[in-house]
Amino acid sequence: MREVRVKICGLKTPQDLAAVARAGAACAGFNFFPKSPRYVTPAEARALAVAAPEGLCKVALVVDADDATLDGIVAEVPLDMLQLHGHETPARVAEIKARYGLPVMKVIGVAVEADLAPLLDYQLVADQILVDAKAPKDAVLPGGNGLTFDWRLLVGRKWLKPWMLAGGLTPGNVGQAIQRTGARQVDVASGVESAPGVKDAGRIAAFVEAAQGVKGGVPILR
Repeated sequence: MREVRVKICGLKTPQDLAAVARAGAACAGFNFFPKSPRYVTPAEARALAVAAPEGLCKVALVVDADDATLDGIVAEVPLDMLQLHGHETPARVAEIKARYGLPVMKVIGVAVEADLAPLLDYQLVADQILVDAKAPKDAVLPGGNGLTFDWRLLVGRKWLKPWMLAGGLTPGNVGQAIQRTGARQVDVASGVESAPGVKDAGRIAAFVEAAQGVKGGVPILR
């Protein structure tokens, strides 16, 4: 059985954190985008991060954050990674990585094959890439909209850096997504919620179980 790392994003409460740890997820994400229903303040995120069990990777999601915003987050919250979910250029990604000395994951929104082209530049400066469904033009949120994209676009792709799959994943489809794309890492936010921003412990457990229960390592095409 292949190993699949799971990231649960948008945690807000101690109950969320406990559910993620109990399920065996590898990463916990804290959302610092004010327009998101999953938004937490640095003080709220710190309380969760300091209570996280050893080994759980703590990730900060930000969207086009300036240095002052990032300074405040990094100074207050013990983090293991920064996730850049905005329009950050490769140069900005490199600048953030150098400034804070933390691994950086850059999100690439995908709807059509051409959307994958920027990944070639970002992989040279980011430590990881998160391939997500591209948000609609009128969307308030850059991610976490519960949308999928054509997973066939990723079949057979290889990049220089580790990558994570996101976009509309749920306990019901994550196994198929892993089989089709060969992803070794998956990320979920809305797919394990009972309402926007409200995590469901049962869905978290089911998602991790489904992701880690995929057998074999060869994508299945249908």
